[in-house]
Amino acid sequence: MGASTVGYLSSLYPALSHTFIFREIQALRALGLTVKTASIRLPEDLDRMTAEEREEFGRTYYVNNTSYARLFFAHLRLVALRPGGYFRALGYALGLRKKGPVPLLKIAAYFAQAGLLMDWMRSEGICHLHVHFGNPPATAAMIAAHAGAAPFSLSIHGPDIFNDEGPSLLAEKIDKALFVRCISHFCQSQVMRLTAFSQWSKLHIVRCGVDIGAFGPRPATNNAVPEIVCVGRLVSAKGQYVLLQACDELRRRGVRLHVTFLGDGPERPALEAAAKQLNLQDAAAFAGAVGQDQVHNSLERADMMVLPSFAEGLPVVLMEAMAKEVPCISTRIMGIPELIQDGVNGFLAPASDWRTLADKMELLIGSPDLGATFGRNGRLTVMDGYDIEANGRAMHELFTRYIPRPGVQESGGGA
Repeated sequence: MGASTVGYLSSLYPALSHTFIFREIQALRALGLTVKTASIRLPEDLDRMTAEEREEFGRTYYVNNTSYARLFFAHLRLVALRPGGYFRALGYALGLRKKGPVPLLKIAAYFAQAGLLMDWMRSEGICHLHVHFGNPPATAAMIAAHAGAAPFSLSIHGPDIFNDEGPSLLAEKIDKALFVRCISHFCQSQVMRLTAFSQWSKLHIVRCGVDIGAFGPRPATNNAVPEIVCVGRLVSAKGQYVLLQACDELRRRGVRLHVTFLGDGPERPALEAAAKQLNLQDAAAFAGAVGQDQVHNSLERADMMVLPSFAEGLPVVLMEAMAKEVPCISTRIMGIPELIQDGVNGFLAPASDWRTLADKMELLIGSPDLGATFGRNGRLTVMDGYDIEANGRAMHELFTRYIPRPGVQESGGGA
């Protein structure tokens, strides 16, 4: 790809919940690609970041953390340097009101962000912009591309974006993107549902991944009481109430256990109240938002990871646990069965079925050998298809295929 410079844009970076994006960028840089990062807003977990994440934080451009003066002069420069493209993009942005429909106030915000992105791309010499998730940052990137700035591509994760297809303009973004990376077959199927067959050739499956070296097998546990870990934001879609019900059922059967919820969110007070209502105060702990080091430590001590979600893309936390040979139980939804094969490298339960979840948990608690087998097979699964370095190479191949080398064709990096 020569001296091509790619921009990576996300709504929140380098957020702990999006650590896989950080690792993917590291893998791309190790392959010789110059990657500059931008984020719509500032992350709120700086105090829990590692030293290298803080260094990335310092290199990242934060769009919404821009002064009104810079916003004004960025747009003024665009009018002076590329008036035709600027007003073409403005007309396109206003036209999005009918395609979503999108409120005028949001259109104004997206256009303001697009101008800042164009100015940033011009100053950094960026010839292509890759956007993680199909949410509002992709709208700004799409408007910028319409002005003649760098073309853009997408990484689509889901699942929320598939529930909001109209206002999110997902079909329009897929149509305008140079290529679309889907993280699973399920994700690709949902993109295909919105896309003409003639465009399917630009859809590519490149899965998320983990650093296999950093997530090595954990030592055998020797817990007097089986330790269960559930990692994820405390929101209704994660199904943590179902896990509490399963724990209550197991306690009724005389099974001893302890569950730790890692993560925070709007459902925390209600979940704590539910644990109290089920008399699980001594068996359930809520650790709140934690950094990667604490996730590592919790997985080191875990007898199993349980993620009883109702809606997911393809959870990286499951990949991390499986890489550490922690046996996992999750639900038979969306992309998860592509990672966990029921009875081979973990267990799957129907979403919302807390009795079946309790049965699967009891089987693992009562059979350490089965858990060890799941752990070994789980790590092999991650090594085979979810290694961040291998998947970084796959992304590098896509950029090489779609982005012209400097000197072969005008990059479009100016704004």
